[in-house]
Amino acid sequence: MEQIIAKKKILFLCVNNSARSQMAEGLMRKVFGNSYDVYSAGSRATAVNPYAIRVLAEIGVDISGLRSKSVEEYFGTDMDYAVTLCGRDRGVCPVFPGAKKYIHREFDDPAGYGGNENEMLTVFRRVRDEIEDWLRQTFSADVSSRKGEKNA
Repeated sequence: MEQIIAKKKILFLCVNNSARSQMAEGLMRKVFGNSYDVYSAGSRATAVNPYAIRVLAEIGVDISGLRSKSVEEYFGTDMDYAVTLCGRDRGVCPVFPGAKKYIHREFDDPAGYGGNENEMLTVFRRVRDEIEDWLRQTFSADVSSRKGEKNA
């Protein structure tokens, strides 16, 4: 009889919950959605950046239904991981009390760049790809070890 392993909870955090954390949420669901319940929030809620929605849609990930949330919405919720994605804006990066494990990985804020539409899309695509690569490298071993537990 196969043992069912509960999903771990992961909360991605950045300043506005508009681009990096939203992209990480969508990408984590795409790559490891069978192993994690995934959430995102920010120091202050704004709106999901349309470029983030667009560049994820290019790779088959729909985050158009997500909304920007403040970290306070998750206070009191048990999380296995709290992952901050802030870069130069780290001083205003949200803090989440009570996660079992904290990870910080800096990514450029693509919304902080100026330029025409093609330039903005280029920056958002680069950050999207960097986040996806990092997620795969960082969480593959955890997922593999949990599958091993399932078969033990």
